[in-house]
Amino acid sequence: MLDVHRLRVFRSVVASGSIGAAAANLGYTPSAVSQHVSALQRETGLKLLARHGRGIRPTAAGRALAAQADGVLERLGEAESMVADLRAGRTGSLSVAYFASVGSAWLPDVVRTVTTQFPGVRLDLELAELIPDKTEDRADLQVVVAQTGFDPGSGFTAYHLLDDPYVVVLPRSHRLADREEIELAELADESWVDNDFARGWCRRNLLEACTAAGFSPTFHVEAHDYPTAVAFVEAGIGMTVLPELGTVQLPRGTVAVPVVRPTPVRSIYAVLQDAVAHTPPAMAALEALRQAAVASRAAVVAA
Repeated sequence: MLDVHRLRVFRSVVASGSIGAAAANLGYTPSAVSQHVSALQRETGLKLLARHGRGIRPTAAGRALAAQADGVLERLGEAESMVADLRAGRTGSLSVAYFASVGSAWLPDVVRTVTTQFPGVRLDLELAELIPDKTEDRADLQVVVAQTGFDPGSGFTAYHLLDDPYVVVLPRSHRLADREEIELAELADESWVDNDFARGWCRRNLLEACTAAGFSPTFHVEAHDYPTAVAFVEAGIGMTVLPELGTVQLPRGTVAVPVVRPTPVRSIYAVLQDAVAHTPPAMAALEALRQAAVASRAAVVAA
């Protein structure tokens, strides 16, 4: 394999017209330049320079190699520039996976932050409720719901964003609507509206809490998401229990009341690949998620 540095020195000699001129342009001694050229000739097995009067000129082989060197050095320069851009987060891509209930709430802030700070970075967004089993199928950054202290696996680090307690959403005309809190067991005989079509961890967490309270809820209506379930509640079809973050913008005809004894809580994490953890876009996306989580909690408290 040709030594790139020797190729650069040789190309400078051809362009400068002499060993001395190339040495002056490169900031080397003439002896150092001669040594590099001699080493390149041994490396290639070719005579690259010939004396011409008091100077030198490239041989036919030298001219051919110099022409090829131009393309090689240009592509190498492009590669070096790309590496510098990647290190600075100016180009490349970042894949982000998220679950449905934080998509509209958090992702706009994350996308705006990354695309504003790093306009050359392509964001690949994916809706995913679960972490893929195969590490090669995972996103660079994924927002997930998991149990406290879960292990994201080798090569990944989990960053806790917030703990999100569950509430019951009721019509304002409901007999329990003016309560400050409601025991979960008091809801056993209510008309339940399901809100988790994916049957993910959030729903399993709720069912475990109901079991702990001594009952299994009977779902009379199935909705695919939180907004639809809340709309059903406003229509007087039933009540629904969901994480508090899903109640930031409730319809006027509904009210959210904390459930207790027990209070289901979902923990939300950002899972980041260690390989990209120190890249500027990934760091910016993680910080944007943290700020979005804080803002969401503040909005719930204010409501």
